[in-house]
Amino acid sequence: MNAHRDTGSTADAPLAEIAVVVIGYDDAAHVTDAVRSALAQGRAVREVVAVDDCSTDGSAGLLERLAASEPRLRVIRRRVNSGGCGTPRNTGLDAVTSPYVMFLDSDDVLPPGAADALLEAATGAHAEVASGLCVRRELPSGREVPWQPRLYALHSAVPHPARRPRLVHDTLCVNKLYRTAFLREHGIRFPEGRFPYEDVVFTARVLAAAPRIALIPDRVYVWHVRRSAERLSISLDRAGIVNWRARTEACRQAYEILLGAGQKELARAARAKFLDHDLRMYLRELGLRDAAYRRAWWDLTREHLAGYDADDWARNPAAPGALAGRVVLAGPEPRDLPRLRELAARPARLRPPYARAADGTPVWSADLPQVSLEPLLNRPVRALPLAVDAALRPRARGTGLRLRLHELYGRVAEAGPLSAEVEWLHRDAGDLLVPGGTADLVPGPQPSGPDRDGGWTAETAVDLSALAAFGAGTWDLRLRIRFRDGATRDVTAHALTGAGLLRRRAVPSARRGVVLVQPYATHSGALALRVAPGVRGVLSVVRGRVRRLLH
Repeated sequence: MNAHRDTGSTADAPLAEIAVVVIGYDDAAHVTDAVRSALAQGRAVREVVAVDDCSTDGSAGLLERLAASEPRLRVIRRRVNSGGCGTPRNTGLDAVTSPYVMFLDSDDVLPPGAADALLEAATGAHAEVASGLCVRRELPSGREVPWQPRLYALHSAVPHPARRPRLVHDTLCVNKLYRTAFLREHGIRFPEGRFPYEDVVFTARVLAAAPRIALIPDRVYVWHVRRSAERLSISLDRAGIVNWRARTEACRQAYEILLGAGQKELARAARAKFLDHDLRMYLRELGLRDAAYRRAWWDLTREHLAGYDADDWARNPAAPGALAGRVVLAGPEPRDLPRLRELAARPARLRPPYARAADGTPVWSADLPQVSLEPLLNRPVRALPLAVDAALRPRARGTGLRLRLHELYGRVAEAGPLSAEVEWLHRDAGDLLVPGGTADLVPGPQPSGPDRDGGWTAETAVDLSALAAFGAGTWDLRLRIRFRDGATRDVTAHALTGAGLLRRRAVPSARRGVVLVQPYATHSGALALRVAPGVRGVLSVVRGRVRRLLH
């Protein structure tokens, strides 16, 4: 049975094969938009099952009024709130009658053509699962960031998940089309009740059943990220230690599900994904938490990592997440948090000190010699966690950017750094880049201590008027280090904080009167720059600051 894209004629229209399960709780502001985006998919969608998880804000009434004029929409009202996303999804899954099923959250939408593209891929490849590109849309800015784009660069059919271990990185259930009979035959369901990260466990159950999977580059899901919402989504509400406990538990269950199904390679890939994604994300934010949280987080993480065996650690020993995990496992108390935060950045930065053991082996620190950094010596320079310091000094006579590239156990000198190309990336418009020039890297002063390095320095001017031309906004510094053999390494830079370097300044401008400039350090310690031109721009910054403080 083949599906076809809608060309306008009934004969060529896609078959009505898909059920879309939409779940919601107290989301009257968005749920009908989600449902309408599912209905707007056209003939491919046979039914939309909206499961209201005992809302108290009138959501169910809105859905029922919509259903009165839309025969494909069925509304199921749960009498008791489940406390999570898994139970309402299971309720919807039990109710569908279509050969294929998709899942949609009430605050997200399906882009036009998503259902057709997934159905065509599934039927064309005889696949039990079809999966496409999800984009995270930051609101209100509208900036879009693709989720796991490496998986969705090309059309492909994966006969067995073990052939593509990176599939474990895409733990979303919402950017996929499932054959309903496949889920039912294998008893694949979501965890019930209050179980955050239920999609991690669900995805592991799907992969454990070894489906044939079709991958497509089409955009099939828009994940709305509302960081200023009064009630944060589970993925954003990470301030409490309960969230981390739930995340590690979901990852533990996913590993055991895959291992129990004989999918050893996928199980190891799931553990590597925890180090590369989950651990690094929370480490970047650890400095924002209080001492009690940090201690509880450290203990939970060590308990989770204690289950890793030698083969897990040997999988990619020089990877930033693996290095950070070994430091956490080796240290009984929280330690080196600023340095771990930078190692967890993307791209990673390994800042000094660069210690050595008594035999000269590179190690994390003199008091933690069991964490060897020797695997770094075998990595190509384009993959090293290079550390660059940056200091920006806004002045009326010219704003200067000073950079310092650190040595790393002789690897940088061996590669021969030549220059640093500077770019400024607009935070809310990821495709907007303003070139900042190229600066030659020159050797710095000789080291004056065992943990110091001479490194290389560079200086360049920052054209504030070029940044201000786009109005008030935030710019992230990006650097490309070029080496003697033509190799390059894209890096971010650590923001130096001393001597008032991050102070807000009003810089006179011939074109705009004044430009308000504030260098600052991101959660990962990288240098970024807020720019607001003119009086109106200055007022917008003040209003934004007040909103953030109130939030």
